[in-house]
Amino acid sequence: MPTDVYLYDAVRTPFGKYGGALAGVRPDDLAAHVLRTLVERAPALEPDRVDEIVLGNANGAGEDNRNVARMAGLLAGLPTSVPATTVNRLCGSSLDAAIVASRQIAIGEADVVLVGGVESMSRAPWVLPKPEKAYPAGDATLVSTTLGWRLVNPRMNLEWTVPNGEATELLAIRQQVSRESQDAFALRSHQAAARAWEEGFYDGLVVGVPGVDLARDESIRPDTSLAKLAALKPAFRKQDGTVTAGNSSPLNDGASAVLLGSPSAEEIVGRPPLARIAGRGAAANDPQYFGFAPVEAANTALRRAGIGWSDVGAVELNEAFAAQTVACINAWGVDPGIVNAHGGAIAIGHPLGASGTRVLGTLARSLQAAGKRWGVAAICIGVGQGLAVVLENLDT
Repeated sequence: MPTDVYLYDAVRTPFGKYGGALAGVRPDDLAAHVLRTLVERAPALEPDRVDEIVLGNANGAGEDNRNVARMAGLLAGLPTSVPATTVNRLCGSSLDAAIVASRQIAIGEADVVLVGGVESMSRAPWVLPKPEKAYPAGDATLVSTTLGWRLVNPRMNLEWTVPNGEATELLAIRQQVSRESQDAFALRSHQAAARAWEEGFYDGLVVGVPGVDLARDESIRPDTSLAKLAALKPAFRKQDGTVTAGNSSPLNDGASAVLLGSPSAEEIVGRPPLARIAGRGAAANDPQYFGFAPVEAANTALRRAGIGWSDVGAVELNEAFAAQTVACINAWGVDPGIVNAHGGAIAIGHPLGASGTRVLGTLARSLQAAGKRWGVAAICIGVGQGLAVVLENLDT
């Protein structure tokens, strides 16, 4: 029989703006910092007792190339005997890393796994495709690896390759999500994040990066308003669009991590677990409706956990766009007040590979703060996928 899998600790860096305070820090150093922090915060954990490192990373085209998980483990000072692997499921990479690691633990192949994700969208390089023939006579184009489709296969269905913003416009139309509801949700994200920081919710969950003067998430705008958000022009459809820079997640840099373990890991790490991973789910749909994929992923995870939406007391859904977040909330039929109660990616930021374990760690802390037993962490993924994990709070 599979063994239970527990979440023992969670940590992340503040998330920096694109070109902001963390732009001078390499992604492998960001990842190393959160891994090192997890080990240091586990009183009894000897580094050689770590069985595996699993990190998520979406771009992998620059300084995060060549298995950034292994590089981060070495930079963090972990023994060379600790193996490491990097997972890429785009925006869901680190939540996928947690799922991969939890399965290793469940079948008895590991007791302690460091899991996380990292992205430096500021430092993502341009790439230049190799020519098919030597000495081409024409011009060559540099392609940005920061975000979205690149070097698209011409055989791919054109409907599937629309930019994420246009895809979100299509979803907003299909699910009848208005511009007004998107802006209202974005405002709530900023207000909730600012309030959570002021009330100390993120104390202990967020650790500053050495040598960088950044104590809080850099993209939060506590002074924004519905009027300011309504004044922004559509970013993707100039005439009739509803998706703007204000109701979308920004580009960011950052890293996050969680410590997962078996029941016997409590003695190894020297601290009790915070939550149990009770269910996992993955789903896929048409790529242009990627933002809606968390709906079925979460439903699947809940079914595998043996509970329903009426049991859920907290939800952390990555806010790639307000339109897709609102669409998912409406489809689930849950109270919006339990979703992202401490702010979401529209305010906090969305460094692609780091967002999965960011929502997972925040969920564990949110369940504790609210005294609720069951929670769902979910994320949408470009090219039409979604992931979800159900946590059971052990303090109830």
